[in-house]
Amino acid sequence: MGSLDGKVALVTGGSRGIGAAIAARLAADGATVALTYSSSPDRAKEVVRGIEEAGGKAAAYAADATDAQAVTAAVDQTAADLGGLDILVNNAGIFPYGMIDEFSLADYENTMAVHVRAVFVAVQAAVRHMGEGGRIISIGSSLVDRVPGPGISLYSMSKSALVGLTKGISRDLGPRGITANVVHPGSTDTEMNPADGEGSDDERALTALGRYGSTTDIAAAVAYLAGPGGAYVTGTGITVDGGVNA
Repeated sequence: MGSLDGKVALVTGGSRGIGAAIAARLAADGATVALTYSSSPDRAKEVVRGIEEAGGKAAAYAADATDAQAVTAAVDQTAADLGGLDILVNNAGIFPYGMIDEFSLADYENTMAVHVRAVFVAVQAAVRHMGEGGRIISIGSSLVDRVPGPGISLYSMSKSALVGLTKGISRDLGPRGITANVVHPGSTDTEMNPADGEGSDDERALTALGRYGSTTDIAAAVAYLAGPGGAYVTGTGITVDGGVNA
């Protein structure tokens, strides 16, 4: 038996990278998994197919994280189609890069919409379906604790706001037996930040382990918080960054 047998999980932004790895890991642990995607229906179908071929159950829904109504609809549709919702993983994200005076107000609003507003509305929708033992897990960033260089002020700010939101959620929902936590990845080998990409040597040099993490490293931390081991963990973060913030 898997540690998540009988559970239903929704992973936003689950068609690639960290989100796809999280979806696959939760399914491997026994959960029925839904995932959202914005512009990659074929890749979302591949993730679903991979889960099903491994013996799991999965579904995919189109939902742009900047569209609050679409996010809410995806949560409600997951619960309706899959028989409830036990685990919400807020993973959808973007990486705005630039000097502070180069960003437009639209850049700010788009970043906050994806990293904060989408989480806010997803949680509001999810808790209508969650009972005792529900888990809310958001994907933050190791750049919340330390900003090692220029160009990431907007990104770091939005992820810091996510931390504050999560701490508040943990207090609001604790009496209902629902936990809320953040997993903070460091440099992780994805299409968005490949381990052989420009600047990767500089990122690798910041770590204590001297290497990038894998998407499965992040998925393992999420699986811990979603499973029995995470039952008494709430209002906090787990940093998975290879020692960047040591």
